[in-house]
Amino acid sequence: MDASPKPPRFYLTTPIYYVNDVPHLGHAYTTVACDALARFMRLDGRDVRFTTGTDEHGQKVAKSAVAAGLDPGAFTDRVSERFRSLVEAVGATPNDFIRTTEERHHRSVQEIWRRLVQRDEIYAGKYEGWYSVRDEAYLAESELIRQPDGSFRAASGAPVEWVAESSYFFRLSRWQEPLLRWYAEHPDFIGPESRRNEVVRFVEGGLDDLSVSRTSFRWGVPVPDDPDHVIYVWVDALTNYLTSAGFPDEESDTYNQFWPADVHVVGKDIVRFHAVYWPAMLLAAGVAPPRRVFAHGWWTVEGQKMSKSVGNVVDPFELVKEYGLDQVRYFLLREVPFGNDGDYSRAAMIHRANADLANDFGNLVQRVLTLVQRNCEAAVPERGPVTPEDEALLQAASGLGAELRSLMETQQMHAALRALWDVIRAANAYIDHAAPWVLARTDLDRCRTVLSVLLEVLQRVAIFSQPFVPAGAAAILDQLGVPADQRQFGDAGRGPAPGTPLAAPSPVFPRLTSKFEADAG
Repeated sequence: MDASPKPPRFYLTTPIYYVNDVPHLGHAYTTVACDALARFMRLDGRDVRFTTGTDEHGQKVAKSAVAAGLDPGAFTDRVSERFRSLVEAVGATPNDFIRTTEERHHRSVQEIWRRLVQRDEIYAGKYEGWYSVRDEAYLAESELIRQPDGSFRAASGAPVEWVAESSYFFRLSRWQEPLLRWYAEHPDFIGPESRRNEVVRFVEGGLDDLSVSRTSFRWGVPVPDDPDHVIYVWVDALTNYLTSAGFPDEESDTYNQFWPADVHVVGKDIVRFHAVYWPAMLLAAGVAPPRRVFAHGWWTVEGQKMSKSVGNVVDPFELVKEYGLDQVRYFLLREVPFGNDGDYSRAAMIHRANADLANDFGNLVQRVLTLVQRNCEAAVPERGPVTPEDEALLQAASGLGAELRSLMETQQMHAALRALWDVIRAANAYIDHAAPWVLARTDLDRCRTVLSVLLEVLQRVAIFSQPFVPAGAAAILDQLGVPADQRQFGDAGRGPAPGTPLAAPSPVFPRLTSKFEADAG
């Protein structure tokens, strides 16, 4: 019997993507960010569950299916597969891809509903008010923007319609004070801080009971014991996080190990649903809320809002095809602080790919390994006495693990990459100052010590860069002679023993050619 302790667990999720349209840059951004977190935690020895998937019910999907000339089932099958393809296109590694049309999810949603009914948290009534089909949201008139012609639109720009129909309601109003206490007792529940403040202000303003069923369409999970109603899309959609964790089988190993989720990563437009409605529903049902909800910003394109009407929607499949997978992943995670809005431009993409990946990192690897080939008999050299300059660089690299762990626990991927590149740039300054190509003619032992220091630093940086640029990092570790089973974070600094032969280097991050630069200009 294995008595060794279980590794610490980590459960993170993307939002499930709505299938009324095809994937765009924003979907790729969330998926890449979550994948980097998942890869990091796995390499750090955590037992990770990372889930993504598609949200396939609701009036908007039903209307989109009609517009496409398909029944909703065929329509969602087609579009969901496109989102599954996105996972592969951006190099993501989820443990589960969940679809809300799956039977396991129907069971989960209906069980949450039953528990809410049993606890007198749901009651029958009638809804009259404004509704945005595009946003799948009920809106008070105070939240609407009056147009010049006297009509209303949601803040998102979506049209709204007046709805009057029988509905079941969730007693959200009774959860105002419990939610405020929860936020106070769990200050890290919502990130970043600006979103936390926004949510707290919203809840302090008072909460109305929430309509949670519809009778005007049939494409959804039926309400238990009242099939004339379908469960409103947000109760349905949010419960996917429980479904993937094994709910309603609370005795299962998966549920016991992974719930509550460690972090839901969402776009800022849906933070209210995840940080207000979701924890209220879970607390009302007697289920533990997630530990954290983190809301990232939106991307503009060349300074303009992404829009089909403008014609500037960025296709992530084409983006990867044009620039390369690692280049796209690196740009998305490095260009802006995670949580802020960002702007995509060809010039910025090309600059990051060439300056950071090709020049800073790739060229450093090429220089060091070429010098090893020429001056160390194509093998890892012995290290002689080290100088304070050597020690400073080695300490900077050896401190990466603790620094990156702290940053990734709080979803600061941009800062983690900045910390990695601080070491890469320090290594570039070190090699320029030490000039091992000169030492090769004047002091071969010192030349080999310098190269030994650089090989250790490169090995550490390559190991820690795997969550962000997995293909390039793997190629670098191959060239450094690091076996595939020695690439966990705990292996950083071990490195191949002196005398280990190293093959001649080959470029890892090709520089984007003048064609790209001309196009960007």
